Amino acid sequence: MRNTATSSELLAELKLLHPKLIDLSLGRIERLLAKLGDPHKRLPPVVHIAGTNGKGSTTALLRAMLEAAGVRVHAYTSPHLVQFHERIVLANQAGRSGPIQEQALVDVLSRTQACNNGDDITQFEITTAAAMLAFAETPADVLLLEVGLGGRLDATNVVARPELTVITPISIDHTDKLGTTLAEIAAEKAGILKPGIRAIVSKQQTEAADVIVDTAHELAAPLELWGRDFDAYEQNGRLVVQCEDQLLDLPLPALVGPHQISNAGTAVVAALRLKSFHVDESAIAKGLSLAQWPARMQRFSEGPLFDLLSHGSELWLDGGHNPAAADMLAQTAADLEERIPRPLFLVVGMMGLKDVSGFLARFEGLARSVFAVPVPGAHEQPLKPAGIVAAAEKLGISASETASVEAALHAIDRQHKGPKRVLICGSLYLAGHVLALQSGVEPQAN
Repeated sequence: MRNTATSSELLAELKLLHPKLIDLSLGRIERLLAKLGDPHKRLPPVVHIAGTNGKGSTTALLRAMLEAAGVRVHAYTSPHLVQFHERIVLANQAGRSGPIQEQALVDVLSRTQACNNGDDITQFEITTAAAMLAFAETPADVLLLEVGLGGRLDATNVVARPELTVITPISIDHTDKLGTTLAEIAAEKAGILKPGIRAIVSKQQTEAADVIVDTAHELAAPLELWGRDFDAYEQNGRLVVQCEDQLLDLPLPALVGPHQISNAGTAVVAALRLKSFHVDESAIAKGLSLAQWPARMQRFSEGPLFDLLSHGSELWLDGGHNPAAADMLAQTAADLEERIPRPLFLVVGMMGLKDVSGFLARFEGLARSVFAVPVPGAHEQPLKPAGIVAAAEKLGISASETASVEAALHAIDRQHKGPKRVLICGSLYLAGHVLALQSGVEPQAN
């Protein structure tokens, strides 16, 4: 019988199953997957990707390279920005993939819900099980599997033998769940490493790199580490990727920002190390040029929000929400300022547990003013705009509260009539809200 519920209705029901107390283990999802027939054991070759910053961009770049080579790619990412369907990307033919369709999503959610039979389980765990079902039942050559949180005890870590693991830059974030030091957090992320399985590790702080290297050594996992075994840098408007066995001269990634050099280099090496198929240099170059990833220094040149700013202005969106991400954003904004000088205004909304002072400190001397906004539809407690204003003013940055992103843009345009640069940032949930406003699509809650 055809299920008449919508995916939004089913997701709301699944959220009610959340345990009152969460034991950090893989027990719940392993039990559910067993009832579903162990779809995680019937997946195409898996590239498992963990890290604090750059997971999504690295996944997008690698996906674009593989699809340019004619490879059928599944991808799993989180959180979604506008619609839950974005999390489960399914291959439909060689070189092409897209978000799961509504009826297919309803089908796997309904079947997973029925098998779970009302047991306590987190929404991420049960939807990850549903995604595994979709991935196992749809033909593909590879699955790019992004960790939700941490790595060691993340629901995606039920995959025992991935073809490749990737760790993107690690920084302090989610300290309530992963640990308060960089070493503790790195140990959780390094939990995706598997005995004998090659790992590609992006640019890391020394404390994090040491933990990853030690973990790989204990597991006898071959490791290629940024700065030791490979490097990537911009030279004469090109991306140069240097490995021990080859040197590639490539176009710069389509994703904006100097931090994307690191992500691109990591993705290139990952593409080269996959054994199941050959990805040649032309496919890598094409993928770099075509890769897209919303809310990562995404520029709007049209749409209802862009239209609220005076002629000649720039409107940018980024979901970065921790000090390390702010470092990258501030560097990108400084590079833009050097090329085309314009006053920078920030529209900021953040979640309550984030380091707002550490985030805003990176923009001292760079941002003219901060406009603090609420974050609609967030699944956790957002930071009140007054808290953002207080943190900005303590740093000596002019700041004010506004009721919405639209109100902030109106206020910025009143404050500065000429061309300006506006960056909306601080939260992926805020980014999703902005993308929904731009597209006129009703967002689904995370």
